[in-house]
Amino acid sequence: MKTLFATALSLFLFMTSILAADAPYRHVVLFKFKDSASAEQVQALEKAFAELAGKIDTVKGFEWGTNVSPEGLNDGFTHCFFVTFADKAGLETYLPHPEHQAFVAKLKPLLDKVCVVDYVAR
Repeated sequence: MKTLFATALSLFLFMTSILAADAPYRHVVLFKFKDSASAEQVQALEKAFAELAGKIDTVKGFEWGTNVSPEGLNDGFTHCFFVTFADKAGLETYLPHPEHQAFVAKLKPLLDKVCVVDYVAR
């Protein structure tokens, strides 16, 4: 019985690792802009972030939106950007890419806080 359980557990862990390797890699970014950031500056950054998807070929999906939650638990974060890559290597190409770095240089002076979470989709 123990051998059967150990074999089943090993198979489950093996299959989970295979599925995780093929699963999309998600990059979630939350922004809280400084109070001094104008609406025009924020709109320009929204547009610039959206344009990255077309400039960096490892981006497989992109969506974004502003907070509409009635719960009031956003801690001041107003914007959520959701970037999908085929795998972690896609993110590793994206982060140092000159287009991404240029965007970050424009963004940093207007940011109060940022939160980034990466995960493998299950």
